[in-house]
Amino acid sequence: VTIERKLGVIRGTDFEIVDLPGVYSLSPYSVEEEISRKFLFEEDVDLILNIVDSTSMERSLYLTTQLLELGIPMIIALNMMDIADKRGIHIDLKTLEKRLDTTIVSISALKKTNVFNLIQYIKMGDYRKNYYHHVYDHELESAIESIKEITTSKHPQFLAVKLIEDDPVFAEYHTDSTKKIVDHLKQSYMRDMEQIIADERYRYIENIRDEAVSARNEQMTWTDRIDNVLLHRFFAIPIFMIVMFGIYYLAAGPVGAYTVGLVGKYVSLFSDWTRNLLEGFGASPWSVSLVVDGMIAGVGAILNFLPQLVILFLLISFLETTGYMSRIAFFLDRIFQKVGLSGKSLIPFIIGSGCSVPAIMSARTINDETERRMTIMLTPFIPCSAKLPIITLFAGYFFKENSGLVSASLYFFAIGVIFLSALIMKKFWFKGKHSSFILELPEYKIPNFKFIMYDVFEKVKAFIQQAGSIILLASIVVWFLISFSWTLTYGVDPEISILASFGKVLAWIFYPMLGTNSWGAAVSAIQGLVAKEQIIASMSIISG
Repeated sequence: VTIERKLGVIRGTDFEIVDLPGVYSLSPYSVEEEISRKFLFEEDVDLILNIVDSTSMERSLYLTTQLLELGIPMIIALNMMDIADKRGIHIDLKTLEKRLDTTIVSISALKKTNVFNLIQYIKMGDYRKNYYHHVYDHELESAIESIKEITTSKHPQFLAVKLIEDDPVFAEYHTDSTKKIVDHLKQSYMRDMEQIIADERYRYIENIRDEAVSARNEQMTWTDRIDNVLLHRFFAIPIFMIVMFGIYYLAAGPVGAYTVGLVGKYVSLFSDWTRNLLEGFGASPWSVSLVVDGMIAGVGAILNFLPQLVILFLLISFLETTGYMSRIAFFLDRIFQKVGLSGKSLIPFIIGSGCSVPAIMSARTINDETERRMTIMLTPFIPCSAKLPIITLFAGYFFKENSGLVSASLYFFAIGVIFLSALIMKKFWFKGKHSSFILELPEYKIPNFKFIMYDVFEKVKAFIQQAGSIILLASIVVWFLISFSWTLTYGVDPEISILASFGKVLAWIFYPMLGTNSWGAAVSAIQGLVAKEQIIASMSIISG
Protein backbone atom coordinates (compact mmCIF):
# COMPACT_ATOMS: atom_id res chain seq x y z
CA VAL A 1 0.00 0.00 0.00
CA THR A 2 1.43 3.34 -0.98
CA ILE A 3 0.68 7.01 -0.40
CA GLU A 4 0.37 8.82 -3.70
CA ARG A 5 1.37 12.48 -3.85
CA LYS A 6 0.21 14.70 -6.68
CA LEU A 7 1.56 18.20 -7.30
CA GLY A 8 -0.75 20.36 -9.35
CA VAL A 9 -2.30 23.75 -9.96
CA ILE A 10 -5.97 24.45 -9.22
CA ARG A 11 -6.99 27.61 -11.06
CA GLY A 12 -3.68 29.39 -10.48
CA THR A 13 -2.94 28.04 -6.99
CA ASP A 14 -0.28 25.38 -6.32
CA PHE A 15 -1.40 22.38 -4.27
CA GLU A 16 0.17 19.17 -3.09
CA ILE A 17 -2.57 16.56 -2.85
CA VAL A 18 -1.85 13.38 -0.91
CA ASP A 19 -4.15 10.49 -1.70
CA LEU A 20 -4.36 8.32 1.42
CA PRO A 21 -5.67 4.74 1.29
CA GLY A 22 -9.43 4.53 1.81
CA VAL A 23 -10.26 3.64 5.42
CA TYR A 24 -13.26 3.48 7.74
CA SER A 25 -11.40 4.16 10.97
CA LEU A 26 -8.14 5.41 12.48
CA SER A 27 -8.07 2.48 14.89
CA PRO A 28 -6.00 0.29 12.57
CA TYR A 29 -7.01 -3.25 11.78
CA SER A 30 -5.46 -3.09 8.31
CA VAL A 31 -2.30 -1.85 6.60
CA GLU A 32 -4.28 0.97 4.94
CA GLU A 33 -5.51 2.28 8.30
CA GLU A 34 -2.01 2.15 9.78
CA ILE A 35 -0.56 4.14 6.89
CA SER A 36 -3.32 6.75 6.92
CA ARG A 37 -3.16 7.30 10.67
CA LYS A 38 0.64 7.51 10.72
CA PHE A 39 0.63 10.13 7.96
CA LEU A 40 -2.07 12.30 9.53
CA PHE A 41 -0.51 12.17 12.99
CA GLU A 42 3.11 12.78 11.97
CA GLU A 43 2.99 14.98 8.84
CA ASP A 44 2.13 18.66 8.56
CA VAL A 45 -1.31 18.70 6.97
CA ASP A 46 -3.06 21.94 6.00
CA LEU A 47 -6.44 20.47 5.15
CA ILE A 48 -8.25 17.14 5.24
CA LEU A 49 -10.78 16.46 2.49
CA ASN A 50 -13.08 13.87 4.04
CA ILE A 51 -15.26 12.07 1.47
CA VAL A 52 -18.44 10.92 3.22
CA ASP A 53 -20.97 8.51 1.73
CA SER A 54 -24.32 10.24 2.14
CA THR A 55 -26.17 6.91 1.76
CA SER A 56 -24.42 5.46 4.81
CA MET A 57 -23.93 8.32 7.24
CA GLU A 58 -23.43 6.34 10.45
CA ARG A 59 -20.53 4.31 9.13
CA SER A 60 -18.87 7.28 7.42
CA LEU A 61 -19.18 9.67 10.36
CA TYR A 62 -17.24 7.31 12.64
CA LEU A 63 -14.06 8.20 10.76
CA THR A 64 -15.13 11.85 10.64
CA THR A 65 -15.29 12.10 14.44
CA GLN A 66 -11.77 10.68 14.67
CA LEU A 67 -10.48 13.13 12.07
CA LEU A 68 -12.05 16.03 13.97
CA GLU A 69 -10.08 14.99 17.05
CA LEU A 70 -6.84 15.63 15.15
CA GLY A 71 -7.69 19.34 15.15
CA ILE A 72 -6.71 19.68 11.48
CA PRO A 73 -8.97 21.91 9.33
CA MET A 74 -11.35 19.74 7.36
CA ILE A 75 -13.86 19.99 4.53
CA ILE A 76 -16.46 17.25 4.29
CA ALA A 77 -17.50 16.32 0.75
CA LEU A 78 -20.90 14.69 1.13
CA ASN A 79 -20.79 12.36 -1.87
CA MET A 80 -23.48 10.35 -3.71
CA MET A 81 -26.18 12.89 -2.91
CA ASP A 82 -28.00 11.96 -6.12
CA ILE A 83 -28.34 8.36 -4.94
CA ALA A 84 -29.40 9.52 -1.47
CA ASP A 85 -32.20 11.59 -3.05
CA LYS A 86 -33.39 8.59 -5.06
CA ARG A 87 -33.56 6.56 -1.87
CA GLY A 88 -35.56 9.24 -0.13
CA ILE A 89 -32.74 10.19 2.25
CA HIS A 90 -32.89 13.89 3.18
CA ILE A 91 -29.85 15.46 4.87
CA ASP A 92 -30.14 18.84 6.58
CA LEU A 93 -26.74 20.30 5.69
CA LYS A 94 -27.07 23.31 7.99
CA THR A 95 -27.81 21.14 11.01
CA LEU A 96 -24.99 18.75 10.10
CA GLU A 97 -22.55 21.65 9.64
CA LYS A 98 -23.58 23.11 12.98
CA ARG A 99 -23.20 19.82 14.86
CA LEU A 100 -19.82 18.97 13.34
CA ASP A 101 -18.68 22.60 13.17
CA THR A 102 -16.93 22.15 9.83
CA THR A 103 -17.51 23.08 6.18
CA ILE A 104 -19.72 20.61 4.28
CA VAL A 105 -20.20 20.52 0.50
CA SER A 106 -22.72 18.15 -1.07
CA ILE A 107 -21.45 16.60 -4.32
CA SER A 108 -21.92 13.79 -6.79
CA ALA A 109 -18.47 12.73 -7.98
CA LEU A 110 -19.97 10.59 -10.75
CA LYS A 111 -22.08 13.40 -12.21
CA LYS A 112 -19.57 16.13 -11.25
CA THR A 113 -22.35 17.96 -9.36
CA ASN A 114 -21.02 20.78 -7.12
CA VAL A 115 -17.40 19.69 -7.67
CA PHE A 116 -16.57 23.25 -8.81
CA ASN A 117 -17.85 24.63 -5.48
CA LEU A 118 -15.73 22.09 -3.61
CA ILE A 119 -12.64 23.20 -5.53
CA GLN A 120 -13.44 26.82 -4.70
CA TYR A 121 -13.58 26.03 -0.97
CA ILE A 122 -10.24 24.25 -1.20
CA LYS A 123 -8.70 27.08 -3.21
CA MET A 124 -9.75 29.79 -0.73
CA GLY A 125 -7.10 28.60 1.72
CA ASP A 126 -8.76 30.32 4.69
CA TYR A 127 -9.74 27.03 6.26
CA ARG A 128 -12.12 26.92 9.15
CA LYS A 129 -10.56 25.72 12.39
CA ASN A 130 -12.39 22.75 13.87
CA TYR A 131 -13.52 23.09 17.45
CA TYR A 132 -13.96 19.86 19.27
CA HIS A 133 -17.47 18.97 20.38
CA HIS A 134 -18.06 16.84 23.45
CA VAL A 135 -18.55 13.28 22.22
CA TYR A 136 -18.08 11.23 25.37
CA ASP A 137 -19.66 11.12 28.80
CA HIS A 138 -18.59 13.49 31.57
CA GLU A 139 -16.00 11.20 33.18
CA LEU A 140 -14.28 10.42 29.88
CA GLU A 141 -14.27 14.07 28.84
CA SER A 142 -12.67 15.06 32.16
CA ALA A 143 -9.97 12.42 31.72
CA ILE A 144 -9.30 13.58 28.15
CA GLU A 145 -8.94 17.20 29.29
CA SER A 146 -6.52 16.13 32.05
CA ILE A 147 -4.33 14.23 29.58
CA LYS A 148 -4.40 17.13 27.11
CA GLU A 149 -2.96 19.44 29.79
CA ILE A 150 -0.03 17.04 30.28
CA THR A 151 0.85 16.11 26.70
CA THR A 152 2.84 18.30 24.32
CA SER A 153 1.56 16.66 21.13
CA LYS A 154 0.32 18.83 18.25
CA HIS A 155 -2.78 16.60 18.26
CA PRO A 156 -3.57 16.47 22.01
CA GLN A 157 -7.23 15.43 21.72
CA PHE A 158 -6.47 12.54 19.37
CA LEU A 159 -3.50 11.39 21.45
CA ALA A 160 -5.51 11.52 24.69
CA VAL A 161 -8.19 9.23 23.23
CA LYS A 162 -5.55 6.80 21.92
CA LEU A 163 -3.86 6.64 25.32
CA ILE A 164 -7.21 5.87 26.96
CA GLU A 165 -7.82 3.15 24.35
CA ASP A 166 -4.41 1.65 25.25
CA ASP A 167 -3.35 1.77 21.62
CA PRO A 168 0.11 0.09 21.61
CA VAL A 169 1.41 2.38 18.84
CA PHE A 170 1.13 5.38 21.19
CA ALA A 171 2.47 3.64 24.32
CA GLU A 172 5.70 5.69 24.13
CA TYR A 173 3.66 8.86 24.79
CA HIS A 174 2.51 7.58 28.18
CA THR A 175 3.83 9.24 31.32
CA ASP A 176 3.29 8.25 34.94
CA SER A 177 0.54 10.87 35.16
CA THR A 178 -1.33 9.69 32.06
CA LYS A 179 -1.06 6.07 33.21
CA LYS A 180 -2.69 7.00 36.53
CA ILE A 181 -5.57 8.70 34.71
CA VAL A 182 -6.12 5.71 32.41
CA ASP A 183 -5.85 3.20 35.27
CA HIS A 184 -8.48 5.15 37.20
CA LEU A 185 -10.83 4.98 34.18
CA LYS A 186 -10.33 1.23 33.87
CA GLN A 187 -11.24 0.72 37.52
CA SER A 188 -14.27 2.96 37.13
CA TYR A 189 -15.71 1.36 33.96
CA MET A 190 -14.50 -2.25 34.44
CA ARG A 191 -14.74 -2.75 30.65
CA ASP A 192 -12.50 -2.56 27.62
CA MET A 193 -11.81 1.15 27.12
CA GLU A 194 -11.58 0.90 23.34
CA GLN A 195 -15.09 -0.55 23.25
CA ILE A 196 -16.38 2.18 25.56
CA ILE A 197 -14.88 4.87 23.31
CA ALA A 198 -16.50 3.24 20.26
CA ASP A 199 -19.89 3.00 22.01
CA GLU A 200 -19.77 6.66 23.00
CA ARG A 201 -18.77 7.64 19.50
CA TYR A 202 -21.71 5.76 17.96
CA ARG A 203 -24.09 7.29 20.51
CA TYR A 204 -22.90 10.75 19.44
CA ILE A 205 -23.28 9.84 15.74
CA GLU A 206 -26.81 8.50 16.30
CA ASN A 207 -27.81 11.80 17.91
CA ILE A 208 -26.49 13.70 14.88
CA ARG A 209 -28.28 11.33 12.53
CA ASP A 210 -31.57 11.78 14.35
CA GLU A 211 -31.26 15.56 14.06
CA ALA A 212 -29.89 15.93 10.52
CA VAL A 213 -31.03 12.89 8.54
CA SER A 214 -34.51 11.74 7.66
CA ALA A 215 -35.44 8.88 5.35
CA ARG A 216 -38.61 7.25 4.11
CA ASN A 217 -39.18 3.55 4.63
CA GLU A 218 -36.64 1.55 2.67
CA GLN A 219 -37.91 -0.23 -0.40
CA MET A 220 -36.26 -2.92 -2.45
CA THR A 221 -33.79 -1.24 -4.81
CA TRP A 222 -32.55 -2.34 -8.20
CA THR A 223 -29.33 -3.39 -6.50
CA ASP A 224 -31.30 -5.73 -4.22
CA ARG A 225 -33.17 -7.21 -7.17
CA ILE A 226 -29.99 -7.80 -9.17
CA ASP A 227 -28.25 -9.31 -6.13
CA ASN A 228 -31.12 -11.76 -5.70
CA VAL A 229 -30.04 -13.26 -9.03
CA LEU A 230 -26.29 -12.69 -9.27
CA LEU A 231 -25.62 -13.65 -5.64
CA HIS A 232 -28.11 -16.52 -5.52
CA ARG A 233 -26.72 -19.38 -3.44
CA PHE A 234 -27.01 -21.81 -6.37
CA PHE A 235 -26.65 -19.58 -9.43
CA ALA A 236 -23.87 -17.16 -8.37
CA ILE A 237 -20.92 -19.44 -9.19
CA PRO A 238 -22.28 -20.71 -12.55
CA ILE A 239 -23.07 -17.11 -13.58
CA PHE A 240 -19.58 -15.97 -12.59
CA MET A 241 -17.97 -18.83 -14.53
CA ILE A 242 -20.05 -18.05 -17.62
CA VAL A 243 -19.14 -14.35 -17.38
CA MET A 244 -15.41 -15.02 -17.02
CA PHE A 245 -15.45 -17.68 -19.73
CA GLY A 246 -17.20 -15.21 -22.03
CA ILE A 247 -14.59 -12.54 -21.34
CA TYR A 248 -11.65 -14.77 -22.16
CA TYR A 249 -13.44 -16.34 -25.12
CA LEU A 250 -14.05 -12.90 -26.61
CA ALA A 251 -10.44 -11.87 -25.96
CA ALA A 252 -8.80 -15.05 -27.26
CA GLY A 253 -11.52 -16.41 -29.55
CA PRO A 254 -12.88 -15.31 -32.94
CA VAL A 255 -13.12 -11.59 -32.06
CA GLY A 256 -9.59 -11.47 -30.67
CA ALA A 257 -8.22 -13.59 -33.53
CA TYR A 258 -9.73 -11.21 -36.10
CA THR A 259 -8.12 -8.18 -34.46
CA VAL A 260 -4.76 -9.97 -34.28
CA GLY A 261 -4.88 -10.61 -38.02
CA LEU A 262 -5.85 -6.99 -38.65
CA VAL A 263 -2.95 -5.57 -36.64
CA GLY A 264 -0.59 -8.16 -38.11
CA LYS A 265 -1.47 -6.92 -41.58
CA TYR A 266 -0.52 -3.34 -40.70
CA VAL A 267 2.67 -4.44 -38.94
CA SER A 268 3.63 -6.35 -42.10
CA LEU A 269 2.90 -3.30 -44.28
CA PHE A 270 4.96 -1.10 -41.98
CA SER A 271 7.78 -3.63 -42.05
CA ASP A 272 7.83 -3.71 -45.88
CA TRP A 273 7.66 0.10 -46.06
CA THR A 274 10.57 0.43 -43.63
CA ARG A 275 12.65 -2.12 -45.56
CA ASN A 276 12.07 -0.30 -48.85
CA LEU A 277 12.81 3.06 -47.23
CA LEU A 278 16.12 1.92 -45.72
CA GLU A 279 17.21 0.14 -48.88
CA GLY A 280 16.32 3.26 -50.86
CA PHE A 281 18.71 5.27 -48.66
CA GLY A 282 21.41 2.68 -49.36
CA ALA A 283 21.53 1.20 -45.85
CA SER A 284 23.70 -1.90 -45.40
CA PRO A 285 21.94 -5.31 -45.42
CA TRP A 286 22.73 -5.98 -41.76
CA SER A 287 21.29 -2.61 -40.60
CA VAL A 288 18.12 -3.19 -42.64
CA SER A 289 17.80 -6.65 -41.11
CA LEU A 290 18.42 -5.25 -37.61
CA VAL A 291 15.54 -2.78 -37.91
CA VAL A 292 13.09 -4.96 -39.86
CA ASP A 293 13.88 -8.55 -38.82
CA GLY A 294 15.00 -7.66 -35.32
CA MET A 295 13.27 -4.62 -33.90
CA ILE A 296 10.02 -4.50 -35.90
CA ALA A 297 9.60 -8.28 -36.04
CA GLY A 298 10.18 -8.67 -32.30
CA VAL A 299 8.07 -5.79 -31.01
CA GLY A 300 5.51 -6.20 -33.80
CA ALA A 301 4.91 -9.82 -32.83
CA ILE A 302 3.83 -8.61 -29.40
CA LEU A 303 1.79 -5.65 -30.67
CA ASN A 304 -0.17 -8.09 -32.84
CA PHE A 305 -1.88 -9.25 -29.66
CA LEU A 306 -2.54 -5.77 -28.28
CA PRO A 307 -6.23 -5.71 -29.39
CA GLN A 308 -6.85 -8.91 -27.43
CA LEU A 309 -5.43 -7.28 -24.32
CA VAL A 310 -7.60 -4.20 -24.90
CA ILE A 311 -10.68 -6.45 -25.04
CA LEU A 312 -9.61 -8.25 -21.85
CA PHE A 313 -8.84 -5.04 -19.94
CA LEU A 314 -12.02 -3.36 -21.19
CA LEU A 315 -14.35 -6.14 -20.06
CA ILE A 316 -12.71 -6.67 -16.66
CA SER A 317 -12.69 -2.92 -15.96
CA PHE A 318 -16.37 -2.83 -16.93
CA LEU A 319 -17.20 -5.53 -14.35
CA GLU A 320 -15.15 -3.79 -11.67
CA THR A 321 -16.83 -0.41 -12.14
CA THR A 322 -20.34 -1.88 -12.09
CA GLY A 323 -19.72 -3.25 -8.58
CA TYR A 324 -20.01 -6.90 -9.65
CA MET A 325 -16.45 -7.92 -8.78
CA SER A 326 -16.76 -6.68 -5.19
CA ARG A 327 -19.79 -8.90 -4.72
CA ILE A 328 -18.08 -11.92 -6.20
CA ALA A 329 -15.13 -11.40 -3.85
CA PHE A 330 -17.56 -11.39 -0.93
CA PHE A 331 -19.50 -14.41 -2.21
CA LEU A 332 -16.36 -16.47 -2.89
CA ASP A 333 -14.99 -15.82 0.59
CA ARG A 334 -16.77 -18.90 1.96
CA ILE A 335 -15.28 -21.10 -0.78
CA PHE A 336 -11.82 -19.56 -0.49
CA GLN A 337 -11.82 -20.15 3.27
CA LYS A 338 -11.94 -23.90 2.63
CA VAL A 339 -8.54 -23.77 0.91
CA GLY A 340 -6.93 -21.30 3.32
CA LEU A 341 -7.63 -18.08 1.43
CA SER A 342 -10.30 -15.38 1.77
CA GLY A 343 -12.34 -13.14 -0.51
CA LYS A 344 -9.52 -10.59 -0.27
CA SER A 345 -7.40 -12.90 -2.42
CA LEU A 346 -9.72 -12.43 -5.39
CA ILE A 347 -8.62 -8.82 -5.88
CA PRO A 348 -4.93 -9.72 -6.51
CA PHE A 349 -6.08 -12.59 -8.72
CA ILE A 350 -8.16 -10.21 -10.85
CA ILE A 351 -5.33 -7.68 -11.04
CA GLY A 352 -3.08 -10.60 -11.98
CA SER A 353 -5.00 -11.03 -15.22
CA GLY A 354 -3.33 -7.77 -16.24
CA CYS A 355 0.10 -8.13 -14.66
CA SER A 356 1.45 -10.28 -11.83
CA VAL A 357 3.71 -7.58 -10.38
CA PRO A 358 1.01 -5.07 -9.25
CA ALA A 359 -1.15 -8.05 -8.27
CA ILE A 360 1.51 -9.30 -5.88
CA MET A 361 1.99 -5.75 -4.59
CA SER A 362 -1.75 -5.46 -3.92
CA ALA A 363 -1.68 -8.69 -1.90
CA ARG A 364 0.30 -6.85 0.77
CA THR A 365 -2.94 -5.27 1.97
CA ILE A 366 -4.19 -8.66 3.22
CA ASN A 367 -3.95 -8.53 7.01
CA ASP A 368 -3.50 -12.21 7.76
CA GLU A 369 0.14 -13.18 7.13
CA THR A 370 -0.71 -16.74 6.09
CA GLU A 371 -3.32 -15.64 3.56
CA ARG A 372 -1.00 -12.92 2.29
CA ARG A 373 1.88 -15.33 1.68
CA MET A 374 -0.38 -17.90 0.04
CA THR A 375 -1.94 -15.27 -2.23
CA ILE A 376 1.48 -13.96 -3.26
CA MET A 377 2.69 -17.47 -4.07
CA LEU A 378 -0.45 -18.36 -6.06
CA THR A 379 -0.96 -15.14 -8.01
CA PRO A 380 1.63 -16.00 -10.73
CA PHE A 381 -0.58 -18.96 -11.71
CA ILE A 382 -3.15 -16.49 -13.09
CA PRO A 383 -2.67 -16.09 -16.85
CA CYS A 384 -1.61 -12.44 -17.16
CA SER A 385 -1.56 -10.17 -20.19
CA ALA A 386 1.94 -11.38 -21.02
CA LYS A 387 0.76 -14.99 -21.13
CA LEU A 388 -2.35 -14.31 -23.22
CA PRO A 389 -0.43 -13.97 -26.52
CA ILE A 390 1.44 -17.22 -25.77
CA ILE A 391 -1.78 -19.07 -24.94
CA THR A 392 -3.43 -17.70 -28.06
CA LEU A 393 -0.45 -18.62 -30.25
CA PHE A 394 -0.19 -22.22 -29.10
CA ALA A 395 -3.97 -22.73 -28.98
CA GLY A 396 -4.19 -21.47 -32.55
CA TYR A 397 -1.32 -23.72 -33.65
CA PHE A 398 -2.49 -26.95 -32.04
CA PHE A 399 -6.28 -26.40 -32.00
CA LYS A 400 -7.08 -24.29 -35.05
CA GLU A 401 -10.81 -25.04 -35.07
CA ASN A 402 -11.37 -24.49 -31.34
CA SER A 403 -8.56 -22.13 -30.37
CA GLY A 404 -10.88 -19.70 -28.55
CA LEU A 405 -12.53 -22.47 -26.56
CA VAL A 406 -9.17 -23.98 -25.59
CA SER A 407 -7.71 -20.59 -24.62
CA ALA A 408 -10.65 -19.76 -22.35
CA SER A 409 -10.56 -23.28 -20.85
CA LEU A 410 -6.91 -22.83 -19.89
CA TYR A 411 -7.91 -19.96 -17.60
CA PHE A 412 -10.26 -22.24 -15.71
CA PHE A 413 -7.55 -24.89 -15.61
CA ALA A 414 -5.28 -22.28 -13.99
CA ILE A 415 -7.97 -21.55 -11.38
CA GLY A 416 -8.17 -25.29 -10.67
CA VAL A 417 -4.40 -25.40 -10.17
CA ILE A 418 -4.64 -22.45 -7.77
CA PHE A 419 -7.29 -24.17 -5.64
CA LEU A 420 -5.39 -27.47 -5.62
CA SER A 421 -2.12 -25.74 -4.71
CA ALA A 422 -3.84 -23.71 -1.98
CA LEU A 423 -5.35 -26.88 -0.52
CA ILE A 424 -1.93 -28.56 -0.42
CA MET A 425 -0.35 -25.45 1.16
CA LYS A 426 -3.07 -25.28 3.80
CA LYS A 427 -2.71 -28.95 4.68
CA PHE A 428 1.07 -29.14 4.92
CA TRP A 429 2.58 -25.66 5.34
CA PHE A 430 0.08 -22.95 6.25
CA LYS A 431 -2.03 -24.38 9.03
CA GLY A 432 -4.16 -22.42 11.49
CA LYS A 433 -7.13 -20.08 11.56
CA HIS A 434 -7.68 -17.44 8.92
CA SER A 435 -9.07 -13.94 9.15
CA SER A 436 -12.63 -12.87 8.48
CA PHE A 437 -13.49 -10.81 5.42
CA ILE A 438 -15.40 -7.53 5.75
CA LEU A 439 -16.27 -5.71 2.55
CA GLU A 440 -18.58 -2.88 1.61
CA LEU A 441 -20.88 -3.84 -1.26
CA PRO A 442 -21.36 -0.73 -3.41
CA GLU A 443 -24.47 0.06 -5.38
CA TYR A 444 -24.63 -1.28 -8.90
CA LYS A 445 -24.00 1.61 -11.21
CA ILE A 446 -23.71 2.33 -14.89
CA PRO A 447 -19.98 2.36 -15.62
CA ASN A 448 -18.31 5.65 -16.36
CA PHE A 449 -17.02 5.22 -19.92
CA LYS A 450 -14.33 7.86 -19.41
CA PHE A 451 -13.02 6.10 -16.30
CA ILE A 452 -13.00 2.69 -18.03
CA MET A 453 -11.09 4.04 -21.02
CA TYR A 454 -8.58 5.74 -18.73
CA ASP A 455 -8.07 2.49 -16.81
CA VAL A 456 -7.61 0.53 -20.06
CA PHE A 457 -5.27 3.21 -21.41
CA GLU A 458 -3.03 3.02 -18.32
CA LYS A 459 -2.78 -0.77 -18.54
CA VAL A 460 -2.13 -0.75 -22.29
CA LYS A 461 0.46 2.01 -21.85
CA ALA A 462 2.30 -0.08 -19.27
CA PHE A 463 2.26 -3.06 -21.64
CA ILE A 464 3.56 -1.00 -24.59
CA GLN A 465 6.27 0.57 -22.43
CA GLN A 466 7.49 -2.89 -21.54
CA ALA A 467 7.38 -3.93 -25.19
CA GLY A 468 9.30 -0.79 -26.09
CA SER A 469 12.04 -1.39 -23.55
CA ILE A 470 12.67 -4.97 -22.43
CA ILE A 471 11.23 -6.62 -25.54
CA LEU A 472 12.99 -4.24 -27.93
CA LEU A 473 16.36 -4.77 -26.27
CA ALA A 474 15.89 -8.54 -26.08
CA SER A 475 14.78 -8.66 -29.73
CA ILE A 476 17.98 -6.89 -30.81
CA VAL A 477 20.06 -9.39 -28.83
CA VAL A 478 18.21 -12.36 -30.33
CA TRP A 479 18.58 -10.92 -33.84
CA PHE A 480 22.32 -10.49 -33.35
CA LEU A 481 22.80 -14.00 -31.99
CA ILE A 482 20.85 -15.64 -34.80
CA SER A 483 22.31 -13.47 -37.58
CA PHE A 484 26.00 -13.96 -36.75
CA SER A 485 28.30 -16.92 -36.28
CA TRP A 486 31.05 -17.17 -33.68
CA THR A 487 33.39 -15.67 -36.31
CA LEU A 488 31.02 -12.65 -36.51
CA THR A 489 30.05 -13.51 -40.06
CA TYR A 490 26.68 -11.95 -40.95
CA GLY A 491 23.89 -13.82 -42.75
CA VAL A 492 24.88 -17.36 -41.76
CA ASP A 493 22.49 -20.30 -41.68
CA PRO A 494 20.56 -20.11 -38.37
CA GLU A 495 21.66 -23.68 -37.62
CA ILE A 496 25.29 -22.54 -37.23
CA SER A 497 24.53 -19.21 -35.53
CA ILE A 498 25.62 -18.23 -32.03
CA LEU A 499 22.04 -18.61 -30.81
CA ALA A 500 21.76 -22.13 -32.22
CA SER A 501 24.84 -23.26 -30.32
CA PHE A 502 23.27 -22.07 -27.05
CA GLY A 503 19.88 -23.51 -27.97
CA LYS A 504 21.21 -26.96 -28.82
CA VAL A 505 22.73 -27.21 -25.34
CA LEU A 506 19.27 -26.56 -23.85
CA ALA A 507 17.23 -28.49 -26.43
CA TRP A 508 17.25 -31.72 -24.41
CA ILE A 509 14.80 -30.10 -21.99
CA PHE A 510 12.15 -30.01 -24.74
CA TYR A 511 13.02 -33.36 -26.32
CA PRO A 512 9.90 -35.18 -24.96
CA MET A 513 7.62 -32.57 -26.58
CA LEU A 514 9.39 -31.35 -29.71
CA GLY A 515 12.02 -33.96 -30.54
CA THR A 516 15.65 -33.32 -31.37
CA ASN A 517 15.37 -30.13 -33.45
CA SER A 518 13.88 -27.85 -30.79
CA TRP A 519 16.69 -25.43 -30.02
CA GLY A 520 14.57 -22.43 -31.10
CA ALA A 521 11.81 -23.30 -28.64
CA ALA A 522 14.38 -23.86 -25.90
CA VAL A 523 15.95 -20.42 -26.37
CA SER A 524 12.55 -18.70 -26.53
CA ALA A 525 11.32 -20.44 -23.38
CA ILE A 526 14.43 -19.52 -21.40
CA GLN A 527 13.97 -15.87 -22.38
CA GLY A 528 10.40 -16.14 -21.12
CA LEU A 529 11.83 -16.30 -17.60
CA VAL A 530 12.72 -12.62 -17.99
CA ALA A 531 9.57 -11.50 -19.82
CA LYS A 532 6.77 -13.80 -20.98
CA GLU A 533 6.09 -11.66 -24.04
CA GLN A 534 9.63 -12.26 -25.26
CA ILE A 535 8.74 -15.87 -26.10
CA ILE A 536 6.57 -14.63 -28.96
CA ALA A 537 9.12 -12.03 -30.06
CA SER A 538 11.98 -14.56 -30.06
CA MET A 539 10.03 -17.20 -31.96
CA SER A 540 9.05 -14.58 -34.53
CA ILE A 541 12.70 -13.61 -35.10
CA ILE A 542 14.00 -17.20 -35.08
CA SER A 543 11.36 -18.42 -37.51
CA GLY A 544 11.96 -15.42 -39.76
